[in-house]
Amino acid sequence: MKRIILVDGNSLMYRAYYGTAFTGNLMQNSKGLYTNAIYAFIRMLDTLINQKYDNILVAFDAGKQTFRHEILDSYKGGRSPMPEEMRVQIPHIKEYLHLMNIKEYQLPLYEADDIIGSMARLAISEGYHVDIYSSDKDLMQLVTDSTLIVKPESGSTWQVTGIKGVEAEWGVKPAKLLDLL
Repeated sequence: MKRIILVDGNSLMYRAYYGTAFTGNLMQNSKGLYTNAIYAFIRMLDTLINQKYDNILVAFDAGKQTFRHEILDSYKGGRSPMPEEMRVQIPHIKEYLHLMNIKEYQLPLYEADDIIGSMARLAISEGYHVDIYSSDKDLMQLVTDSTLIVKPESGSTWQVTGIKGVEAEWGVKPAKLLDLL
């Protein structure tokens, strides 16, 4: 069976940034560029690209505004803004993906998880097994017999969640998770 890896770039980038910034000591290069998110993101991606797969895509949020803001003004209104120390690292993370020939995609008015959901459904219809790398619990609704969620844990370990894992954690089947949340 063909295999595609779909990566929630924003989720992994936040995990990379905060996973290395928890001590309050942000890494910087000799020019003063913050590098902790770049460093940890690349380390996580390196574990993925050394696996056997047919396709890989890293999806990113395109911006602050999405189609959901048109429906509900307060959508994600309580979220803290992205730290500037993290924001300046995004172009470098995307440059790394370009240099590694890894497709990255973003679409105005959509979030990375919207892109991943659409790509996962398309890939399944074309006979792929789908591994989604993300910490976003909303993506758990996509879990099927041929779609798994792979969530980063500490260091270089990953937690793989299938249908039984969603049921054990949330008490419902993946298709009902959206109703629960």
